[in-house]
Amino acid sequence: MTRVAAVDCGTNSIRLLVADADPETGELVDLDRRMTIVRLGQGVDRTGRLAPEALERTFAACREYAAAIKEYGAQRLRFVATSASRDAENRDEFVRGVLDILGVEPEVITGDQEAEFSFTGATRELKGRADLAKPFLVVDIGGGSTEFVVGDDRVRAARSVDVGCVRMTERHLVVDGKVTDPPTPGQIAAMRADIEAALDLAERTVPLREARTLVGLAGSVTTVAAIALGLEAYDSARIHHARIGVDRVRDISENLLNATHAQRAAHPAMHPGRVDVIAAGALVLLAIMERIGAEEVVVSEHDILDGIAWSLA
Repeated sequence: MTRVAAVDCGTNSIRLLVADADPETGELVDLDRRMTIVRLGQGVDRTGRLAPEALERTFAACREYAAAIKEYGAQRLRFVATSASRDAENRDEFVRGVLDILGVEPEVITGDQEAEFSFTGATRELKGRADLAKPFLVVDIGGGSTEFVVGDDRVRAARSVDVGCVRMTERHLVVDGKVTDPPTPGQIAAMRADIEAALDLAERTVPLREARTLVGLAGSVTTVAAIALGLEAYDSARIHHARIGVDRVRDISENLLNATHAQRAAHPAMHPGRVDVIAAGALVLLAIMERIGAEEVVVSEHDILDGIAWSLA
């Protein structure tokens, strides 16, 4: 067993996994898995830069993670940064801060690399399931981008497009610095058109409609699952590998888009950091399901973070 630590820093959240990995058995045993909403991508779509307050929130989380990594005695550490830090003009500030705190330089990976890590993390434990047909389409709906990857035992095609819950919210639902509460039909229509254009782009290189099993990853998908399951609190064990039908996703998406901030926040399993962006994330998921004709989505709590951990093992 190798004790590894993986950090995934995205547009909306930063996450840590410390685990014992056994490449021979394919077993990954969690020791510490945590997530912090830092909104690193705050305003990046508009300004092209990482905001000072967003950097400080991220560095504060890194300090907490550094203490946990030291406590568990992880032998190897990998820090992967995704969409927001890939796009920002001042990403060197981000790199220096992470290096000072954690002692490793963040790898600002490409969208294709991001997709491959997501595929490995999500499908490694699904490949023996007789009830899930191949090929898989793994969809990772992040804050700034969404990754699409189709594969059987290995990746066949992958593409990252700039459609995520934070980016769509900021681009379409924010007026005068505030999220419209609730969005107007015109705002929703414009957002849906943007998502459809991104799906057209993804389909140029990824055969989305060839997939037989849709696997959904990241906070937008898991939050929709928590609502669908009627959870009174977020329960990772119940969410992991839940199967949510397209009609239920459609109902939830419509309800979230027509809800006020207070109504969205009232869902007991809703993380406070997702209240303003969950409606956009749910719409991205629905648009994908309708585009490929998926009857259900298999929700996975194992994703890019697990893929990063396996790359260390």
